[in-house]
Amino acid sequence: MERIIVLGGGAAGILAAISAAESAPAGTKVMLLEANQRIGKKLLATGNGRCNLDNLGSCPERYFSSDPQQAERMLTAMGSPLEWFHSHGLLTRADSEGRVYPYSNQASDFLNLLLYWLERTGVEVHTACPVKNLVKKDDGFIVETETDRFFARSVICALGGQAGPQFGTNGFGSQLARSLGLQIQPEYPCLVALQCDKPRPSGLSGIRVKAAVTLTDGEAFIAREEGEVQFTEHGLSGIVIMQLSNYLKPKGGLRRPIVHLNLFPAFDADGLTDLLQHRVRLMPEATAADFMTGFVHKRIGAAVWKAARLGEQIPSSLSAAQIAALARTFLDWTFAGLTPLGWQQAQTTGGGISLSQLEAGSFMVKKFPGLYFVGETLDAAGSCGGFNLHWAFGSGITAGRHAAARLSSPQKTRR
Repeated sequence: MERIIVLGGGAAGILAAISAAESAPAGTKVMLLEANQRIGKKLLATGNGRCNLDNLGSCPERYFSSDPQQAERMLTAMGSPLEWFHSHGLLTRADSEGRVYPYSNQASDFLNLLLYWLERTGVEVHTACPVKNLVKKDDGFIVETETDRFFARSVICALGGQAGPQFGTNGFGSQLARSLGLQIQPEYPCLVALQCDKPRPSGLSGIRVKAAVTLTDGEAFIAREEGEVQFTEHGLSGIVIMQLSNYLKPKGGLRRPIVHLNLFPAFDADGLTDLLQHRVRLMPEATAADFMTGFVHKRIGAAVWKAARLGEQIPSSLSAAQIAALARTFLDWTFAGLTPLGWQQAQTTGGGISLSQLEAGSFMVKKFPGLYFVGETLDAAGSCGGFNLHWAFGSGITAGRHAAARLSSPQKTRR
């Protein structure tokens, strides 16, 4: 009996198993081995339980990889996972940002649909079944678990990355790839909040502000995002900050990363200075705290006042130069000494298996025909908004179909 084995029951693994089972010749057994007690555990947490499963704006520019050309070729080859979902009975909706969700807004509904297709296509699911080793053997591979050894001509590794260890991920995919001699780009937490040392935003935890956010390396511009920033006890968070965290890779990354917050992107320096001068005339007896009332959150105002080095002065005592300095600080409030939080807080993994070692059209390892790596284990981290699940689902579908197609090709040895 022919066999395809899928290692890992996350987003990429589930789609790989279903796609392989749908496409494989009759009599083929497709097995899915998952270390957790249940499959799809991390899927249930995506999109705050709503499952942001894709993005209508998926494109190569939304991914971070050491090999962007190969990433683009792979994205082109996988096409749109949404077409697969729609053909399998999923109704979706998209928001104004292009983020795609199940129409019911329930991740559990989406997972239940995938479980239905696993059962209907006859995939043999083994949970609480961690893989211990993978060995190349003749025209296939031996998969070793704690209790069994399975032979398969094709093995699809969908073992995830290191982000979110609370969901059962542990970086085993990279360990396995490294044991097979594959090159691994240094891994780092992505889509994660940042800690700041200069200054540490004490007293601002939990406050959210709308801002234009620029990331620089010293004075060199790197990227810009606009949206909501959330202050934490030790730094900055929010979607825009998490997007920018993808640039902070540990090797070959930024030497002196600085985040610049512009709290009034609709104003230039002269315009905001004029507005502040008008407020001084409007509120001549106001304290610094009163001066900020109706303008910004009082604690944000106090922090910006401090950052502008205005000390204990009252607004009416400020010179024209000091008011201009306050305006500039509102437009360019800087935070340095940036470090990403750890794996438990990260949404995805940066770095991973170098893409050049895989065939772009199939995700098969070039030097090991029949072996595939898909999903988060690969060196392609997406932005927030469904881009990582687009990669996971698309790579899983592509590899599953290719693994099934291989079974129709002649082989020297069969088991």
